[in-house]
Amino acid sequence: MKTIYLSDESTELKPCVATIGFFDGVHRGHQFLIKHVVEEARASGMESMVITFDRHPRQVLHSDYIPLLLSTPDSKRLLLSKTEIDNCAMLHFDEQMAQLSAHDFMEQILRDRLNVKKLFIGYDNRFGHNRTEGFDDYVRYGRELGIEVVSTQSFVLNGINVSSSVIRKYIANGEIEMANQCLGYPYTIYGTVVDGMQEGRKLGFPTANLDTSEYGQMIPAPGVYAVKARLQQSMEMKRAMMNIGTRPTFGGDKLSLETHILNFDGDIYGKTLLVSFMHRMREEQKFDHVADLIHQLQIDEKMVDEQFDKERED
Repeated sequence: MKTIYLSDESTELKPCVATIGFFDGVHRGHQFLIKHVVEEARASGMESMVITFDRHPRQVLHSDYIPLLLSTPDSKRLLLSKTEIDNCAMLHFDEQMAQLSAHDFMEQILRDRLNVKKLFIGYDNRFGHNRTEGFDDYVRYGRELGIEVVSTQSFVLNGINVSSSVIRKYIANGEIEMANQCLGYPYTIYGTVVDGMQEGRKLGFPTANLDTSEYGQMIPAPGVYAVKARLQQSMEMKRAMMNIGTRPTFGGDKLSLETHILNFDGDIYGKTLLVSFMHRMREEQKFDHVADLIHQLQIDEKMVDEQFDKERED
């Protein structure tokens, strides 16, 4: 996949079949749409293109908006590269672009800069200033500009139209298995390992405490999860369990993300850790005695190991 950035210099691009959107998470609904684009491009002898943005448009339209992302910019590009798309046009979304009407966007960006000849529109996608226009308008503008505009159906899983908003609801409720089914892969967050309270180490369960603020991703509902973890510089996935919560046994009141990597003892402070959520084991609990917490952690660790052993056998 070739990544294209618009610049002041004119870039000669081949005619293409394209689709446009933010593509947060590049979930199975997105993959379904991209598959149609790729197939049509091959059938018509053109290149295929995904057109997306370097930041969420609402961040420009509403300065106080903080998106809860499913993917970082880097992970989104990686996920897109795993599709069979030829090109990814990464547009810098700013106030000037936000002011473009749908017609002007199609003329100035899609036709003149990206050489789009056929545009696939997702079933719930809108673009242009204030998003006031809809599919029929895009078709009409396309006829004028020489761009064929085609709508696509939603990807339906177990009667549910898969979308980024649906996946966020699953994650917010801790329904990580359903979120993963809709994504087509385990939901993964990035975090920097920072100093914590060291309570886990005292209990015999040292944890990597994550600061995810740099990446802006959505954090699943509080609870204990079976996860797989790896350092950004490594491809080795390690079994782990993660507690998301306020550490009520120790009187905590701030949300913390603590990852205990099984059979691992190393200094990873300051490094980036990727945590992939596989299963939610239980809700966070408050224990009256530390000994009870240690006993529960031992049970959790055994259950995580058994869960992964079972998956490996299957």
